[in-house]
Amino acid sequence: VQLVELGGGLEQAGGPLRLSCAASGLTFSSHAMGWFRQAPGKELEFVAAISWSGGSTYYAGSVKGRFTISRDNAKNTVYLQMNSLKPEDTAVYYCAADPKVVTTTSGYWGQGTQVTVSS
Repeated sequence: VQLVELGGGLEQAGGPLRLSCAASGLTFSSHAMGWFRQAPGKELEFVAAISWSGGSTYYAGSVKGRFTISRDNAKNTVYLQMNSLKPEDTAVYYCAADPKVVTTTSGYWGQGTQVTVSS
């Protein structure tokens, strides 16, 4: 199984960034997908998740209304559209896959992509 995140970078506060995570080696349409992040010196935290069908989405309170998770099962890809970025969104962002519910103990993870938001 391989999850490859793309789209990180440096953005100014208030700006947008879009992350993508391409999956291979698993039946993508049968897995829930999620995004997590880890800031320097902090623990890994949940950001957003989406059900296998895309019919249900979940967000951390800190990003609700600013971030949108979506998926394209035909492309085996999950996205995280991040708007109105804040400096506190600076972190390494990871995507994860799970046949049931994505959590910090899920089995499949990407290598991470750095997002840096300047004030």
